[in-house]
Amino acid sequence: VGLGQAFGHLGKRCTIALRQPSLGPVFGIKGGAAGGGLSQVVPMEPLNLHLTGDAHAVTAAHNLLSAMLDNSLHHGNPTGLSHHDITWRRVLDVNDRALRQIIVGLGGRADGVPRQTGFDITAASEVMAVLALTTSLADLRVRLGRIVVGYTREGAPVTADGLKAGGAMTVLMKQALKPNLLQTLEGTPVLVHAGPFGNIAHGNSSVVADLIGIRSGDYLLTEAGFGADIGAEKFFNIKCRSSGLVPDAAVVVTTVRAMKAHSGRHAVVAGRPLPAAMLQESPDEVHLGAANLRKQVDNVRLHGVTPVIAINAFPGDHPSEHAAIGEIADELGVRWAVGHHHAQGGRGAVALAEAVAEACEEPSAFRFLYPDDASLRDKVHALATRVYGADGVDWSPLAARQLATYEANGYGRLPVCIAKTHLSISSDPTLLGAPTGWRLPVDEVRANVGAGFVFPVCGSMPTMPGLGSSPAAERIDIDEHGQTVGLSWAHRAACAPRPVRAAYGPTREAGDGQTGEQARTTVRRNLDRTADGAGLRLTLGSLST
Repeated sequence: VGLGQAFGHLGKRCTIALRQPSLGPVFGIKGGAAGGGLSQVVPMEPLNLHLTGDAHAVTAAHNLLSAMLDNSLHHGNPTGLSHHDITWRRVLDVNDRALRQIIVGLGGRADGVPRQTGFDITAASEVMAVLALTTSLADLRVRLGRIVVGYTREGAPVTADGLKAGGAMTVLMKQALKPNLLQTLEGTPVLVHAGPFGNIAHGNSSVVADLIGIRSGDYLLTEAGFGADIGAEKFFNIKCRSSGLVPDAAVVVTTVRAMKAHSGRHAVVAGRPLPAAMLQESPDEVHLGAANLRKQVDNVRLHGVTPVIAINAFPGDHPSEHAAIGEIADELGVRWAVGHHHAQGGRGAVALAEAVAEACEEPSAFRFLYPDDASLRDKVHALATRVYGADGVDWSPLAARQLATYEANGYGRLPVCIAKTHLSISSDPTLLGAPTGWRLPVDEVRANVGAGFVFPVCGSMPTMPGLGSSPAAERIDIDEHGQTVGLSWAHRAACAPRPVRAAYGPTREAGDGQTGEQARTTVRRNLDRTADGAGLRLTLGSLST
């Protein structure tokens, strides 16, 4: 968000494409995902909650297929679906661990066929991944129809179209196919669309948003969830395969705190304050924790893309520590800049925007890591050894059988989307830096045929999160004025008055030949122009708030 705003200060038009937040993390421990400080997307509250209902449409379409499946079982099971080979569960956009494993169909004959199943979170739904990777309404219909819900006793796949549910699912998803147009605090257009998880799915905003955004400005800036070993790799090998777009540059984001965490000298525990010693000035610890950053830069270059290192500045950082990261970047031959966009808005990331603009001018040598016709085993091996740094891959007997089934059913040309921990470049969340001397264990393999990828599961990967001991939901409420409180720690900062600028071109503050209301009118006109003819719903918040 801050980088997108910074392009405006350079007189360059930029469109941002982001994922829509999931209600699970919003009410859990992570909180909202609208940015922070002076680099936020507004209106924050609708963005973090329902927005225009896309996630609810995904939930409805997914659960309609679940209902059609159980209805088919109840009425004689004409598809021959094996009760023991059903892979389709239900979804809910709330963290609820009690629903991970359930039994449905209890009661009498009229209440359905008893079987064990469970709930996943909506962001883990294959329907969400379909929404993120589809290119048109016709493509959406095809992808939803080919979703595999399970297998017959003979191993034949049973699809949504086989249950005659694909058409109705598409009708429910028709409006959700249209991206949502919002803006940053400085008026930069933001396309918010789709929200697949980054570990279970591919963790990128929609292809449709990218195809629209690439035509509406000088630069399209999109994001990929988690580290470059997960988000960037899946962006390159899955999303770019679907969109046909070629990236010109990739920004690898780091912080002083992250570098020190990878030094191995500090115990960082989620939900707890950072160790006091970690906040002390220590450029040596930054250098000690450089292995992970070096590997992530290598992973970007592995795909022929020019990397840029962005150092997100925090209060309490020391200039010597920023300089230490700069020394590492210089050794790697990578452009770098310190970003102060949280505290200063777009003007705090101008140096970063200049570095990215320069990187985009370099010739692109983009390439996929593996060809479509490589075997699924070879694709996984390439990712494990070249991106993660593993010595090889260990397949469980179950995973080997599933792999053979998918190859036999014609899924061998699909890309692979490895589901693994985001806490390490390896499959072990406790390993820091860029570990070597380990092998990637594949416990099982699942196929999202509708979305168009096969995903090996490495380690325990719960698809329905649980709430922590003190979830954010406990602190969210309505005050005496009817205003929402506690939704985000950054909410108070977002409500403070600040200068307003036009969506495109150099900064023009209120009082500099343009009143705040005139600036807001300019923003609306530019956003309307971006949406015109694209079938977009316009969701525009007031810049004054």
